[in-house]
Amino acid sequence: MSISWSGGTTGSEPAIKFLQQLENDLRNLSIELKKKYPNPRESCEEGIVKLRNAMSNPQTPVHYVVNQIMFPVQEACKTKDPRVVRLGVGVIQRLVTQQVVDLKCAAHITDTLWGLMEAGVEEVKVLQTVTLLLTTNAVVHGDTLARNLVLCFRLHFAKDSTTINTAGATVRQLISLVFERVVAEDNESKPVEKTPSNLEELKVLSSSPPKGLRPCAADAYLMFQDLVQLVNADQPYWLIGMTEMTRTFGLELLESVLYQYSSVFFDHPEFSFLLKERVCALVIKLFSPNIKYRNSVPASVQQASSLDKPYFPISMRLLRVVSILIQRYHCLLVTECEIFLSLIVKFLDPDKPCWQRSLALEVLHKLCVQPMLLESFCECYDLKAHATKIFRDIVNSLGAFVQSLFVHPQLNPAPKTPIEQSPALLAGMPVGPGVTPQPGFYLRGVWLPLAATFVPGQAKSTYLDMLDRIEPPGIPEGYGISVAYAALLDVIRSISLAINGPSKVENAEEEKAASTEESEKPKSKAVHAQLINSSWCGLLAALSPLLEASTDEIIMENVLQSMQTFSSLCGQLEINTARDAFITAICKASLPPHYALSMLNIVTPSLNRSHPHDGHDSNMQYNLNAFSENDFRQQVVAVGTPLPSVSWPAGAQQGPVMLTSKNLQCMRALLSLAHCHGSILGASWYLILTTLQHLVWILGLKPSTGGSLKAGRSTADSNAVITTAVMADLPVLSAMLSRLFESSQYLDEVALHHLVDALCKLSREAMELAYSNREPSLFAVAKLLETGLVNLPRVEVLWRPLTNHLLEVCHHPHIRMREWGVEAVTYLVKAALLHKYKPPLKDNKKLQTLLLSPLAELSAVPHTHGDVRQKQLECVLQILHSSGEILSHGWPLVLGIIGAVNDQQGEVLIRLAFQCLQLVITDFLPVMPWRCLPLCVDTAVKFGFQTQELNISLTAVGLMWNISDYFYQNQDKLSSSLNSEEAIFPEFPGTPNMPPFDKLWMCLYARLGDLCVDPRPSVRKSAGQTLFSTLSAHGVLLRQPTLHAVLWQVLFPLLDKVRSLSSSASSEKVDPGGNILIHHSRNTAQKQWAETQVMTLSNVVRVFNSKRQLLQSAGDFTDAWSLLLGFIEYSSLNKNNEVSLSGLKCLQEMLYQGKGLEDGATEGPPTQWGPLWAAAWTSWLRIGEESTFPPPENEEDVYVPTQAFLAALVQTLPALLPHAGLDKPEQAQLGRLLKVLHQAVAVPSQEYPPFQMLTNESALSPLQDAVINTLTTLQNDALIDNAHMESMLSEIFQQLLTFVKFACVAPQYGNLQIKSNCQMGPEWGAVNYVPFGEKCLSMAVKLFLKTAEEETVIKNQTLQNILESLRVPLSMKYSCPSQTTWKAAITKLLGVLHVGLPIARRRPEHHKTMWPVLAETLDLFLFPKVAPPPSRGLEEIETDEAVDCQVIEQLRDEVLPHAHAIPKEFVLKVVVLLNKGSIHSATHTSSTDYDCERKLREEFAKICFETLLQFSLLDNNDLDTKEEGGVAGRLAVTALLLRFQDVLKQYVDEERSSGQCPLPRYEMLVLVHV
Repeated sequence: MSISWSGGTTGSEPAIKFLQQLENDLRNLSIELKKKYPNPRESCEEGIVKLRNAMSNPQTPVHYVVNQIMFPVQEACKTKDPRVVRLGVGVIQRLVTQQVVDLKCAAHITDTLWGLMEAGVEEVKVLQTVTLLLTTNAVVHGDTLARNLVLCFRLHFAKDSTTINTAGATVRQLISLVFERVVAEDNESKPVEKTPSNLEELKVLSSSPPKGLRPCAADAYLMFQDLVQLVNADQPYWLIGMTEMTRTFGLELLESVLYQYSSVFFDHPEFSFLLKERVCALVIKLFSPNIKYRNSVPASVQQASSLDKPYFPISMRLLRVVSILIQRYHCLLVTECEIFLSLIVKFLDPDKPCWQRSLALEVLHKLCVQPMLLESFCECYDLKAHATKIFRDIVNSLGAFVQSLFVHPQLNPAPKTPIEQSPALLAGMPVGPGVTPQPGFYLRGVWLPLAATFVPGQAKSTYLDMLDRIEPPGIPEGYGISVAYAALLDVIRSISLAINGPSKVENAEEEKAASTEESEKPKSKAVHAQLINSSWCGLLAALSPLLEASTDEIIMENVLQSMQTFSSLCGQLEINTARDAFITAICKASLPPHYALSMLNIVTPSLNRSHPHDGHDSNMQYNLNAFSENDFRQQVVAVGTPLPSVSWPAGAQQGPVMLTSKNLQCMRALLSLAHCHGSILGASWYLILTTLQHLVWILGLKPSTGGSLKAGRSTADSNAVITTAVMADLPVLSAMLSRLFESSQYLDEVALHHLVDALCKLSREAMELAYSNREPSLFAVAKLLETGLVNLPRVEVLWRPLTNHLLEVCHHPHIRMREWGVEAVTYLVKAALLHKYKPPLKDNKKLQTLLLSPLAELSAVPHTHGDVRQKQLECVLQILHSSGEILSHGWPLVLGIIGAVNDQQGEVLIRLAFQCLQLVITDFLPVMPWRCLPLCVDTAVKFGFQTQELNISLTAVGLMWNISDYFYQNQDKLSSSLNSEEAIFPEFPGTPNMPPFDKLWMCLYARLGDLCVDPRPSVRKSAGQTLFSTLSAHGVLLRQPTLHAVLWQVLFPLLDKVRSLSSSASSEKVDPGGNILIHHSRNTAQKQWAETQVMTLSNVVRVFNSKRQLLQSAGDFTDAWSLLLGFIEYSSLNKNNEVSLSGLKCLQEMLYQGKGLEDGATEGPPTQWGPLWAAAWTSWLRIGEESTFPPPENEEDVYVPTQAFLAALVQTLPALLPHAGLDKPEQAQLGRLLKVLHQAVAVPSQEYPPFQMLTNESALSPLQDAVINTLTTLQNDALIDNAHMESMLSEIFQQLLTFVKFACVAPQYGNLQIKSNCQMGPEWGAVNYVPFGEKCLSMAVKLFLKTAEEETVIKNQTLQNILESLRVPLSMKYSCPSQTTWKAAITKLLGVLHVGLPIARRRPEHHKTMWPVLAETLDLFLFPKVAPPPSRGLEEIETDEAVDCQVIEQLRDEVLPHAHAIPKEFVLKVVVLLNKGSIHSATHTSSTDYDCERKLREEFAKICFETLLQFSLLDNNDLDTKEEGGVAGRLAVTALLLRFQDVLKQYVDEERSSGQCPLPRYEMLVLVHV
């Protein structure tokens, strides 16, 4: 119960109760004193009286009363009687607990307790009372407080252990109490501006506190100052009366204060001064023995003073204090902490005692688990230009410590076991009887077990907490490496926390603990970078040997995990050198020792110390490679061959290599690093992927579909020897590899490009290796494929660099490289097209083009790599089946791939490509954008041009027909969708405004036109048929300008090409090979081109005719007409009969079609056709003149047109003649025409058998019939047109009469040797001209009979010309080729004379020369020079004689009666002729009478004689009055008399000579006539 609150007087009820208790206590004390101590008893009784008085007086102050009764208590305690002292101390304790003690009373109590302390009585009670006195309230302070503290200190050094322990605890409690008062005082006091203390005054030690401190702070200041003094073995200034003080206890107290009340030191500059000036100096002083002492120096050399030798209790406590100073006051003691840390680092030197190194490791471990602390180190030291790189030194010291354990094992002698024999080592693990295998480290013959384990992020002190140890403890073997191992891992963990914050820590409690530290402002990137730069060398130097030496999977896993974390931090801060170094270390650990991989031969930077001192370690440099060789063999899990490297010399071989379980664990860590931290790896991807590639090669994993890796199914697939356990793990490793590249989908774009670049670089190395024909690794190509597949959602980011490299691989000469390059490209393209995009791929032109471009670029691979082309086409085929409907914008590329055919590709590739094209045209034309249709046409044409497979070319031409059908059937759709602004159509000059739909047709026609001149006949034929069939079937869709363009840009150029190629074609026989037979009409290229020429020209003419009405509206129709006539003319003059005949037929078709159109035309001016017909007529004349012109002499290859050609030529005339201008003499057109007809008729026949033998001898040949028809037409035209009769009739008569002669004498054709009709052979044979001549004779006579009275006929002496023409057959008579000829001739002669002689008599001036010709003709006919053939029968002879008689009768009737009007020369010749006819026996002799009778023309002689007699009588009776007539009569009489004389004389001679034989009958008949 406390009465201090009741007003401080005795009047209150609690006060009265309290006084009553005191009265009772004093009474008890008095009773105990009454026997032995009378004086103190009296004092007690006086005190009782005073208490009673106070109770009776309510106004008495309590403190007054308390001070009154303290005297008897003091007196009682002075008796030193234990019972009395106990009662007295009890009273004191009651006073204290009731809080009625003031400062004066407290001083009395202190004096009393001090006396008891000095007397050694009830020491524990004393300590309890002091504790109560100081803890109950804050009344005690100043010197009184100091005396109480000194009292406790002195009791701490009492002899009784209980007292010592109690006093020690009390001191610690009171020390804390003093500082708690300061904290409370600071909290209760209002913040006021403190006057800055004079630091110079503080430097002078005194018992007076600084003026600016409040009471509690002043007490604490003086107490802390004296504690430092005491530890430093100096006299205290405030704690007067201290007789003894140990340094260990003092350090513990300092540690306690520094640890618990850091706020006091931060809030009060005076305390900070003490800390900086006193504590730090003390620490540095006490560090001296630890720094100077070295284990390696012999004991005899060490200084004799024991003070200079490190003392474990002090060193340990000193390090505890330093640890607190560093952890809690580093921001106040920047420079001092720099010194402390440097000193701690020196504790790790190899020449320090093992316990010192262990203590330093524990301190460093405590520091390393605090991220903010490490961050502050970097900020305060490492980042400063001229400061010691403290953090770097800490980490380097840890690294150097770890390395020293393996490099200098002799400096760390392990305590001997009782057996004094180390356990045996098996596979790096200590085993033996009673030995349990434990994790540890084994390297270069040094075995260090893992002696301690630590929770990550928590430092557990072992030797720093051995406060009760005086002698240095024995350090277990492996403890140092265990703490260093934990500290190194915690360094990385703390760096990670400092950089990334607690969110990256998995443990929730750790997050909570770290969050308070991380609550401060975020540090700059420079601090974070310095954390890495200061630590990475040391960490790497330490972790690499740990990784190499580890014998436990958990240790390995922890080290690898830490290395992964640190690598990620380096990458995160873009400290690439450090990142690459750590990754290289993991990579090296993943591969077998001494593996020939140059990129792993790195040297870790030396671990330079900030303050090197004399000793062998001052210039130590640690090479990572020094720890790469282990003395024991790990469990070998695989044996394989190393992957060849470009750096290997040519022909070099490396033996088999072995993989251990540790290698595979490192491989998994490497995979995990790449999987989890791929975004920050950057250029390190190359290191990782190179290592993985080598591991995959050693393990024998081969790429499979999609880029994943699988174990070889047989030893042929892989040379690796794999244990059963690892064989089961191979699918897991393969899956991890795949997941690694699958995780690339979560990388940012920059990181993804780093990954792709690394894979490409790796692949290029494999390609370079493959150039030397060594088996390359396909790892990079397979993983490029896998990476591409998982990143299809952002395909634009990586597609181009990835596929560009794969395309390089596709060009590689090594077949395996090339195969996988193509596999990757095609697989990627197929997968990319099937992926779902937003917006959909169907609407994304740019993306479609991007995805299909690599596939299209495969076409650039040389044709020698047919496997690439095959894969490309197979991919296209699969794309068409799976994604053809969405290729809206990708068709140009697809068609380009399909159309990349050439003659170097084999038949299989051509067929495969064509299969794709067929699928496109049959299934995808409706979904194909219109702008791709021209390209589709071009692609089909390319297959038409390829020469590897003829059937494909022909089928391709058929596809063109399918395309044209599609155009036709979808004309409305295409017309509405086509856009002429698109630059997809070629230019068509001369037709600027062609509709787009017509341009589409133009593309089709133009490309078909190109195929029409293919070197192969069958392709030409098929293309031509398709072209013209398409024009015929679908040409109605074309408008006039387009039709005009087709004509001028397709058809006419086609004709020109065909003409050119035909003229240059070879005439050598074609060898088809095999068992194929070729008809003789097609056995040369020239003949095959002839067929093309025929087909092309005929079809062009047909198109021209069918579309003539449209074409006529064009302004250049006349030019087109003329140009086409030129082609026809060229063909007609071709020496190939088939071509020439076709040309004429085309001319006929044009002319007759033109005539029909002209007749039925309703449009255009009437004069439009004039120039056209004139051009046609000119062409016909040139054809006729050149084709019928006789070949020159000495020409070897003689060309003679066939009869069929000539017939066709002449048959063309009927359409032309009306427009030929024959009625214009000045143009000489008729003469040219008749000349052509003449030469045409004169052309011999080459047919075998001869042409005329194939026909009826009496029939006209087609040519002759055509000529006759032409002449008939000309004759009719001449008769109709009286105005031009004169100019035409004479030439017509002349030509007819010339043809008449052909019946007897065949015309000569140049210098050709023409055989007669009866001769057979393959040479030129004469044509049967008899019917033709006779027909012409009939026509001439008939025409003459019609026009005999015409003046032009008379003037032109047509009658004479007829007679001259008839003279030939009449003179030949029996020698005529045909006997009908002379018979027809004499018949026509008689007819002509019947009409002509009257005219001749009337117009003698125009017939003067006619009469001699007539006389000669009659004479030659009546008295032929050739006798009748013996085969001629009697009836035929009689018929012939009757004809002769008709001639004489004609003379008798038509001439003799008009002798006066006829020239006498002719009359005389007639008389002579009659006379000659009457003498019919003079020239015939024969051996038989019968023959003589047959030869004599009795009737003819008779009529001649009678006519002669009649003529003479007529002359005598009727013509005497005329002189001329008389002369004629006299001549006739004279002739008769001479005739009589000769007959009689001959008779007499014959009679005399005949003897008894009778004279022949005919001689008797002559005699009778006379």
